[in-house]
Amino acid sequence: MQAEHRDHRESTGKKPADRKAVGSASPFPYARMAERQDALDRLELRFRWGGYGIRVLRCHLASFPPGHIINFHKHSEYEFHYIPKGKGKVILVDQAYDLHEGMFYLTGPDLVHYQESDPEDPMYELCLHLDIVPLESDVQPSGWGDELEAAEASECIAALDRLPIGPVVDRFHAMSGFLEAYRILEEQPIGFYTLLKQAIVQILLRTVRVLDGADGRTGIPERDMSFHRYQLATQYIQDNESMPLSLEQVAEAIGISPRQLQRIFRSEGRTTFRDYLEHTRLTAICSDLLLTDKAIEEIAIAHGYANPNYLYPVFKGKYEMTPSVYRKTHAGEHAAAFQSK
Repeated sequence: MQAEHRDHRESTGKKPADRKAVGSASPFPYARMAERQDALDRLELRFRWGGYGIRVLRCHLASFPPGHIINFHKHSEYEFHYIPKGKGKVILVDQAYDLHEGMFYLTGPDLVHYQESDPEDPMYELCLHLDIVPLESDVQPSGWGDELEAAEASECIAALDRLPIGPVVDRFHAMSGFLEAYRILEEQPIGFYTLLKQAIVQILLRTVRVLDGADGRTGIPERDMSFHRYQLATQYIQDNESMPLSLEQVAEAIGISPRQLQRIFRSEGRTTFRDYLEHTRLTAICSDLLLTDKAIEEIAIAHGYANPNYLYPVFKGKYEMTPSVYRKTHAGEHAAAFQSK
């Protein structure tokens, strides 16, 4: 029995441990990309990210047979190489490095490199080839996070030039973005272009995370929470002024105590909750008085005055006239203003 086992080992050229490792290998998650290796390459995918234009030249899975050689060459663009399976070596300028599963390296712009797969085993490579071009700053920030995105894009592109020369471990799973992009291509979901853009950006951001810990990173600015809560509270009041509202209800809606909310109205609005609610309702009532012919009682109920009779003293105390006099006094002014537009 031992002789038979030894003969089989000699005939295969592999030790039993090697066979076990091969037989127990987990499924190759990128195998589906091999069915249409150039599917993503066929897309004319280009997009703006912050102050840069990014054009995807290649985004595919390549497979190299044992001992395959790609001779010395260079690119004027960025070319990212991720090794999801197999092993080999790469020469960057004049320095040789071993490659194995789970590593990545960047070539370009203008970095001379040579690649060779293992003499006995094939090697797979996920390749992302990008042309990254600074754009003219002709788009003004809109205030909806454009400044943050532009800063982060600039930080990421600058970080590409600080990546170490030589393969490093893909600790943050950048190569999973390839499979995500391929799935998006297969499924063609709503937002196809946006999702593909996000997949490419994710690859870039996960790639440069090997530099995590560097100082000076762009961060999302912290809110002034007192003012932010004041904005939330006043918006809630404006949205719901037609319904019964209490200090306790609004405080609960934004997640703070009634006492804290009252302090916020004093510090941020120089007013009280009750006065702000009353001001909001009366402003809406004035608008209805001028823009509609609804009865005053109907308007009062529509804006939170369950007892319409209560509106009259409140309204007169603020505007020094009754709602009906306000309607007569300002209706002509409103009509004239409308006709002049």
